[in-house]
Amino acid sequence: MPQSRLTGSRIRERRMVRGIRQADLARTVGISPAYLNLIEHNRRRIGGKLLVDIARELGAEPISLTEGAEAALLGALRDAAGRRPGLEVELSRTEDFAGRFPGWAGLVAAQHGRIEELERLVESLSDRLTHDPHLAASLHEVLSTVTAIRSAASILTDTTDIDPDWQARFLRNVGEDSARLTDSAQGLVDYLEAGSDVEETPISPQEEVAAFLDGAGFHIPALESGEGDPEAMAEASDALHSSAARDMAARMLARYQADARNMPGPRFAAAWAQSRDPGQVAARFHVDLAAVLRRVAALKNGPTCGLVICDGSGALSFRKPVDGFAIPRFGTGCPLWPLYQALARPSQPIRARVEMPGRTPRRFTCLAICQPQAAPSFDAPPVFEATMLILPEDPMAEGEPGLPVGGSCRVCPRDGCSARREPSILSGRG
Repeated sequence: MPQSRLTGSRIRERRMVRGIRQADLARTVGISPAYLNLIEHNRRRIGGKLLVDIARELGAEPISLTEGAEAALLGALRDAAGRRPGLEVELSRTEDFAGRFPGWAGLVAAQHGRIEELERLVESLSDRLTHDPHLAASLHEVLSTVTAIRSAASILTDTTDIDPDWQARFLRNVGEDSARLTDSAQGLVDYLEAGSDVEETPISPQEEVAAFLDGAGFHIPALESGEGDPEAMAEASDALHSSAARDMAARMLARYQADARNMPGPRFAAAWAQSRDPGQVAARFHVDLAAVLRRVAALKNGPTCGLVICDGSGALSFRKPVDGFAIPRFGTGCPLWPLYQALARPSQPIRARVEMPGRTPRRFTCLAICQPQAAPSFDAPPVFEATMLILPEDPMAEGEPGLPVGGSCRVCPRDGCSARREPSILSGRG
């Protein structure tokens, strides 16, 4: 949209800020007040010497009068208007508003950004309160200790002829449980008072591994060259605090190393750039499709992409996030993801376009495959693992909308979804 059509609004705003009368400015630059009035109401275009003269009288650079408001500001204003679809907002006058009242426009945009930031915090904290094992264990410890104290106190108060030895024992138990309650309560308070730092703190072995991989950018040069020892790397990492996390990381790094050996980085990058077809690349390197998807996500200078892996129960065991595609921190993802469709169709590749909700919906191409993790056996049920590569599409590219999906039901704003498991905390937000 041409920005010059708002030049008049900016001239008028600048003139009023400087306290210059319209008639005085018109006389100074050699035009009639009526013509200047048409210019200021964007009914006449302006340029050349007249623009330079007006800018000089207003103490402004000509470009500051002709250039439009920043695209980011206009986008934020349109997003803010989209929050309340029931209200009639004059979207066609967004640029006019930003040009005439840049301060108010900036305030609206800043408040819109703050609201979105707080919504994300609420989503994260709600998800954490629901799934955080540390918080659950702490509350369980507090409640158990309170119950024990109450039970002992009830016996002491309700029994009049209690033996002195038993009385001393119950009193000792009350004292010990009271001390334990104090420690548990203080630990819980310290945990909750940690503030925003807690949100980024790993609270499970799987999250420790995720933080370790994220810190490395999901690319491990030592394993690419074949020189690294997965177990030694896991033991030496400062990001892996628990033995369970180190064991999980060692297994994950061992698979990474095997993928790198079967598909050396430069050769694989060239093969992927040539075809971008996982089937062709898998045939060239004699590997399975899931290995190809994992390898794409591990390329240092490869495409921007995300990766998720789940087991047969649907629980996510690996998360590599990508901007715009909501991957829950805990539990399972959206039942409509191609990842879960693949679980129902083992060994059948699935390619699907999906669309994430938002003020500006984002589209992605997802490649998914489900494969058995061990050789078939008559004595044991099959163990499956599904892998999904997430490739962002150009937001400016035209195309049909994809399958509407979300992150997790708890924080998905889509109404009327047939796959919803629980109400969203964002339902009806405005």
